[in-house]
Amino acid sequence: MRSVPCLLLFALATTAAPAEANDVQVAVAANFAAPFQRIAADFAKETKHNAIVVTGATGVLYAQIENGGPFEVLLAADAATPSKLETEGLAVRGSRFTYAVGKLVLWSARPDFVDSGGDVLGRGHFQHVAIANPRLAPYGSAAVQAIESLGLSAVLRPKLLTGESIAQVAQFVATGNAELGFVALSQVAAPGQAVVGSYWVVPARLYSPIQQDAVLLQRGATNPAALALCRYLKSEKARDRIRAYGYDLE
Repeated sequence: MRSVPCLLLFALATTAAPAEANDVQVAVAANFAAPFQRIAADFAKETKHNAIVVTGATGVLYAQIENGGPFEVLLAADAATPSKLETEGLAVRGSRFTYAVGKLVLWSARPDFVDSGGDVLGRGHFQHVAIANPRLAPYGSAAVQAIESLGLSAVLRPKLLTGESIAQVAQFVATGNAELGFVALSQVAAPGQAVVGSYWVVPARLYSPIQQDAVLLQRGATNPAALALCRYLKSEKARDRIRAYGYDLE
């Protein structure tokens, strides 16, 4: 299994805000990058606060928070990491909540390559299938579980190409470095955009639920923008955005 480390970073620039507006530093799991861009834009318009965003694998973001990273809110791809941060005193106890439940898909940039039942995995007519590092990315762990549930671990192990985050997995597939990859539904079926290639929504019974929790970090405990963002993520407008990207809600 090869590993190619990469952390996807981006800053969301919003329009000029009044002097009373505040910035909030947000760490966002890579699978949620696209929906959060839309949510952050809505948030800026409605509250005048700006979200400054870093995205990456949840495990990488956790390590940065432990090492003093400037984040004030974490949107993880699991429930375990925010819970651990609460226990360690790095997040405000009781502030954790589920903002989305993710869906795993098998995706190819090639049209008609992935069939409606995912049988392409068993046929083996490909060189590589990409997954996110299961030690760092919950979607990578879900992919491993799905492969094991399908009884294909031995067959696929020599073909696995491992990226640090699910964003890098999507890049591998988009550039042709891997014919197939396990990514989030939100990465291939964004609202208002045509689907590129072909994909199979992996049945939920094949992997543990991807419960994605947000938490207010101690650095943001007194920042009005951080508090406002946590409230906004629970609003119906934000929840509608999340649903539109294919996530389930609790």
